Amino acid sequence: MKKFELMALPYAPEALEPVISKQTLEFHYGKHLAGYVNNLNGLLEESPLAGLPLEEIVCKSTGGIQNNAGQILNHNLYFGQFAAPKADNRPVGKLAEAINRDFGTFEAFKDEFQKKGTTLFGSGWVWLSADKDGKLIITQETNAANPIQKGLKPLLTFDVWEHAYYLDYQNRRPDHLAALWQIIDWNVIEKRYSK
Repeated sequence: MKKFELMALPYAPEALEPVISKQTLEFHYGKHLAGYVNNLNGLLEESPLAGLPLEEIVCKSTGGIQNNAGQILNHNLYFGQFAAPKADNRPVGKLAEAINRDFGTFEAFKDEFQKKGTTLFGSGWVWLSADKDGKLIITQETNAANPIQKGLKPLLTFDVWEHAYYLDYQNRRPDHLAALWQIIDWNVIEKRYSK
């Protein structure tokens, strides 16, 4: 059976500071995500889903397999979308045009996205996704859910589980969400959109 592996980070553990500290990254990536990978590999040993791509497992599974597979997919997209902080960091290309088309302005999009992240009760994720026609949609997904389960293409996500921000921001989720815009690698999000 092919085992899933912990993704390689495309940056050094301290590269996202001060937005995400090295300590938070070591816990979030090195403990939480590594735990989901280990759990999923164990759960798949006796499963007919073993050998399927991660996205298919997320869409076809239930219970513990779905929770761990969903968290791996979500975190792979999350950790893969960051780069060193930049002032006035903005979207590029066709994605920038689509954001203006579907939300009016980048600022209006940011406001709505942050509001959805702030108001999601409990643990989960806020997502920017595209439907089959390329229209952009913001969704709140609880626990380990992913927009692919609704037939959407996930593009950008903010993790609102407390382990994503508690060491750096305590209970100040809105401050964490507002800071994340500085470290989004919009080239990555544009490639996801254009695929």
